[in-house]
Amino acid sequence: MLPNERIIVALDFDSRTDALGLVDRLGAAAPCYKVGLQLLTAEGPAIVHALIARQKKVFLDLKLHEIPNSVASAVAVAGALGVSMVTVHASGGAAVMRAAVEAARRFPDLRVLALTVITSLQDQDLAEIGVAGSVRDQVLRLAQLAAAAGCHGVVASPQEAALLRAVLPAHLLIVTPGVQLPGGSHNDQARTATPAQAIRSGSTHIVLGRSIARAADPGAAFAAVYTEVEQALSPQ
Repeated sequence: MLPNERIIVALDFDSRTDALGLVDRLGAAAPCYKVGLQLLTAEGPAIVHALIARQKKVFLDLKLHEIPNSVASAVAVAGALGVSMVTVHASGGAAVMRAAVEAARRFPDLRVLALTVITSLQDQDLAEIGVAGSVRDQVLRLAQLAAAAGCHGVVASPQEAALLRAVLPAHLLIVTPGVQLPGGSHNDQARTATPAQAIRSGSTHIVLGRSIARAADPGAAFAAVYTEVEQALSPQ
């Protein structure tokens, strides 16, 4: 992968105009975008079609957490839309993930990613919902379950990337949200890192939203991320 193919820009907007305005402003430099619940709810599948018409790769972050049949049906629809990645909650269990992977077989370019623990959660939050052990324990447990179920990759914070890279098969993708440029505000994300830290820890892809979208100059911000990624990939 080229360095810019590892950078996924999150389109955290609620309008097509704002989302595509950023895409067009970044131009050919940025080939990959995340569409999450906010934008999909506002604009529907048409926003995915618009991105693909611009020859962009789409990471459809649905965070599917339902019975296996419902998840499989949603994955098939995502594949038919032409997206490159779709997410399913690993906490839904092995049967759910296997159903998602099976549904994706019809679409050779579609990758099923298992979401482990969202980046806003810390150890005390897991205890609050009855999950014993630390965030790292839970991320590792769910990632190994996802690998056994045949998922193409996992989603975890950059703080767990090194742990996962050491134990997961080499071909599995590790996609990390919670990535921000140095000096950025953590906002509601608790487990964060810079682009360079994430890549050096083993992330194959990094997801950035506000660091680019809310920057005074999004193009310059993307270029700064690219430089960090390129340097992190260079032999030390």
